[in-house]
Amino acid sequence: MELYGILSEVIDLRSFSNLWYWIVLTVLWSTASHWVLGVPFDLITRARRNGGQAQLDVEALVAIKSRRMLNVTRTASVPLFFGLTFFFTTLAMLAFWYWLEFAQALFLLTIWLVPVAWLSLRTALRIEAGENMGEMLHRRLIMLRRMVQVVGMFAIFTTALFGMWRNLAHTVFF
Repeated sequence: MELYGILSEVIDLRSFSNLWYWIVLTVLWSTASHWVLGVPFDLITRARRNGGQAQLDVEALVAIKSRRMLNVTRTASVPLFFGLTFFFTTLAMLAFWYWLEFAQALFLLTIWLVPVAWLSLRTALRIEAGENMGEMLHRRLIMLRRMVQVVGMFAIFTTALFGMWRNLAHTVFF
């Protein structure tokens, strides 16, 4: 078989019928729900159970990540907003006006990260306002993780429905 044929089989741009797309979707949401505000969830549970050095590590990581996130949004929010608006508008036009399957797949991968970023920003603001230590911090981070998981479940469900519909629309029945 020629090289182009092998590459076109391995890297298929029909995304919803490609196993790699679903692996990327799974890894994306698994990672998003594991790293809560940049802190691994196993460290949060260890700090909640044991306290001590793990608790100090969680508080330090959360302080660093939330200050960094808030600094970026306070200094570059307008360019960031317009850049993301341009990106998602272009992607949505390619996906649903020109009906490109690769753009649809990329759109369904990335659009759900906007509510996750908003939830993380809202949590960082609450942490900055005083919920930055002890049990209050644990509750806030666990609540953020649960909300990210709900967004992830909705994203996976809608992506799966759209992908199945798209695959059935392209199936030729004899």
